Amino acid sequence: METATSSDFSAALAAVAGVEGWLTDAQARRLWDAARALPASAQVVEIGSYRGRSTVVLARAAEARVVAIDPHAGNDRGPQEIEGYASEAESDHEAFLANLERAGVSSRVRHVRRFSADAHAEVDGPIDLLYVDGAHRYRPARDDIREWGARVAPGGTMLIHDGFSSVGVTLATLRLLVPSRSFRYLGRTGSLIAYRRERAPLARNALRQLAELPWFARNLLLKLAIVTRLRRGEWPY
Repeated sequence: METATSSDFSAALAAVAGVEGWLTDAQARRLWDAARALPASAQVVEIGSYRGRSTVVLARAAEARVVAIDPHAGNDRGPQEIEGYASEAESDHEAFLANLERAGVSSRVRHVRRFSADAHAEVDGPIDLLYVDGAHRYRPARDDIREWGARVAPGGTMLIHDGFSSVGVTLATLRLLVPSRSFRYLGRTGSLIAYRRERAPLARNALRQLAELPWFARNLLLKLAIVTRLRRGEWPY
């Protein structure tokens, strides 16, 4: 028998069925569960919204309002789309707003149309749930994880998309989180990796993350095969 929570999640999946993005259903469930557990007083921040697939899931799950940070600048839109155009920027922005409206969550989302590095003043206080899916190059990924991660409250959750899949995100994770005692690695759902802000045993925490490197290597090989047309299939997430 379907519970109220699973029924609500099914409705959220239905609401994003036509929304473009790279969040899988299983990853959406992890976002949903993390947001659903928070009280109305919590603060939820998303970095990188694209056309709103993850935003809708978070907003339908959380009692708290969601702050969605995305400049909709036309660049860093997705796999192999680092450079963008003004027309793509506006089409992404319009689609984002339309998708929120269609899903009935416009009033529960505050969109900050800025690059994440310039948006800190738009968010007051600590963050209870941080979802990072911004630019995937090393430096912006590093800055998002380091600067925004530092704002996650004790006991709070940080979720990062394309971990152990994107080169830039993975290098940032290896640099900042593998040697960290402040974030405990909780595991991954595909490329969605999860951390809790709490003291963690350094060696065990590091080894659990390093154990994901064979999966990372597998993803790199898959991407190479797809780019060189040696293989057909979907980009690994």
